[in-house]
Amino acid sequence: MAGSATSLANVRAAVALLGALRRGGLAHGVLCPGSRSAPLAVAAALLEPGGLRLHTAIDERSAAFFALGLGRASGQPAAVITTSGSAVANLLPAAVEADFGSVPLLLLTADRPARLKGCGANQSVNQEVFLVGSCRWLGEGDPEGLAAMAPAELDALARRALAAARGDGAGRSAGPVHLNLPFEEPLHADGTDLIQLAAALAEALPRPAAAGAAATTAPPAAAVPLVSSGTALDPDEPGVVVAGPWRGAPAAWPAHVEALRRWQRRSGWPVLADALSGLRGLPDLATVTAYDLILSESSGGGVAMPADALQVLRLGPLPASRRLQRWLAAQGGPQVLVSEGDGRRLDPLGVVRGQASAGLAAWLAEQTPPTGAGDPSEASLALADRWRRAEAAVQALLERELANDEGEPALARRLSRLLPAGLPVLLANSSPVRDWESFADPAAPARPMHGFRGASGIDGTLSSACGLAEALGALVLVSGDLALLHDANGWLWRPQLRGRLTVVLIDNGGGGIFEQLPIRTQPAAAMDFERLFAMPQPVDPLALAAVHGVPGRRLVSLDDLEDALAWALAQPLALLVLTTDRRRDAALRQRLRTMAADLADPLATGPFPSP
Repeated sequence: MAGSATSLANVRAAVALLGALRRGGLAHGVLCPGSRSAPLAVAAALLEPGGLRLHTAIDERSAAFFALGLGRASGQPAAVITTSGSAVANLLPAAVEADFGSVPLLLLTADRPARLKGCGANQSVNQEVFLVGSCRWLGEGDPEGLAAMAPAELDALARRALAAARGDGAGRSAGPVHLNLPFEEPLHADGTDLIQLAAALAEALPRPAAAGAAATTAPPAAAVPLVSSGTALDPDEPGVVVAGPWRGAPAAWPAHVEALRRWQRRSGWPVLADALSGLRGLPDLATVTAYDLILSESSGGGVAMPADALQVLRLGPLPASRRLQRWLAAQGGPQVLVSEGDGRRLDPLGVVRGQASAGLAAWLAEQTPPTGAGDPSEASLALADRWRRAEAAVQALLERELANDEGEPALARRLSRLLPAGLPVLLANSSPVRDWESFADPAAPARPMHGFRGASGIDGTLSSACGLAEALGALVLVSGDLALLHDANGWLWRPQLRGRLTVVLIDNGGGGIFEQLPIRTQPAAAMDFERLFAMPQPVDPLALAAVHGVPGRRLVSLDDLEDALAWALAQPLALLVLTTDRRRDAALRQRLRTMAADLADPLATGPFPSP
């Protein structure tokens, strides 16, 4: 043990811990107000001259989602700092999303020392267990207080936390880590002491390790094999690639794309690319984007193959399309899943015969025989051509039917075309991500696509967008009205936000996704659908944004979209609102699906040539 329970000792211990995190590559801290966390707050401020970027937030839930956005964009964890008590409970929604979405995140919570736990002391709760079910690791400070820990112990705690948050590349993916840190009183150091400490730090501020450097201490979880048995596929036989949302580290993206291009050149397999895969619009990559419309609900449609012949290479988690999932479940051929460092089971359909977790580039390098030479087989090219013709027919239908429409599907199509190439987009859950999946223009420019499909909730939508914009420099958020209102405190980031953010809001008077589910047909629900499910809120989103100093415009029609976007993208933060009719749009989607299936079925079925 070292140190004593004095205010300055608490700050020194906090500086040692945060300094070790900073040396390990921590670039961002997100601080929430509190007394018990005062040593951590002061330490973070003292480390700002050493390059730690400090953001402040009054809402712990919003703070955690802002940090989640930072981690999603950068591939490196940001640290959230909170006080004790119910503040810690507010971190759970972001921890859940970070867990399922494989997003690195550090959650640093101040706590009472052990002597004050379980005896009725104020704000003394069992916060150490609040987040444990969603975290890669729970690290705890000394029960007597952080000041009782030696510098070497604090350094080890920091290194282990960073390693667990980043994942280790051996089947343990990135994710959230909780450090619960007791502090004994007194908590608030004297100003003179702090001035002296700041002067001493100025001489030896911690410098970060090289970007992306990981700690050497392994996280405590048991290792998961990088490759399970049965992960080989035959590029000389027909198959398809199904690419779900991208969850790998940003640094792994170029190798992933190049490996997929190599596989497609060799196999000829079409790539059914989810809206969040990031693959749409990339050069030298043939993608199918209308698969949800091609796959007929009634006929079991899709591109016909002998039941035991079609191979499937699945990349990452499943796309959201239920039609695609049912089609995959009906295939009898071998299916292999390749994930980017995530060794957890990602096969809710139960049809994958093997999972490789080291990423697509590593999987491709291990294929025997090597896949670098040879041309696609005649059968593979015939299969790909069927998908291509079905896709072309459906896209022509959408062009015709949505050309003069004013609804949500038409918005997704126009927005995908009008946004500048390379400008990142975040699609909120429920209708926006599904509409982009089915109706966005496949000829639109390529751009980074983001979503939070881990737990698929609407929690933290605006705050996540702010974190992404901060890390990426610019972002467009497409959101529904309830998702945006649910995270209205996200507007509080405006004064600190350095990245540009444009919010495109679909104001359809409540939960539009419920119009697409068979709820109105249920007699009990239909009697009170608006109150029980849609839940429209009497809030003017433009007025709410204006209260926070955010300018906005309401679009009269989609013909105004191009000019409105030009205005909004020039603002630091702006809101565009389009009012739509959710019931009418639900009927339009169903009509388009029926028409698309009728077009695609003749192209997708019939005798298939023998290989």
